[in-house]
Amino acid sequence: EMGKQPGQDGVCGNFNGNQGDDTTQSIMARVGARVRVNECLLSGHALIEWTPQMDKMLRAECSATTRAEGHAKCTKDLGPAGHVVDSCTFDYCFGMNVRARKHAKTYA
Repeated sequence: EMGKQPGQDGVCGNFNGNQGDDTTQSIMARVGARVRVNECLLSGHALIEWTPQMDKMLRAECSATTRAEGHAKCTKDLGPAGHVVDSCTFDYCFGMNVRARKHAKTYA
């Protein structure tokens, strides 16, 4: 069993014993919706998916205010990287919904 590491945080939580702050929204608020390429400890690169259906869902189901907040945060964290920022904004809006990308496919 691995013990807590200084500064540890991410999709598995922050190991502070409080499960209430390990929600997707809480983690995204602390560390962002994406890990910068130079900070990733894993080998390889994440597949960044952006589809016209995701774009339609983002505009239809994410409020303009939340979309703008997400876009600003993602641009600040990742730079102006096109679809990487779009996909990050989608996750900012719908990251708490594990079926969001599947639901986006209904926007065909």
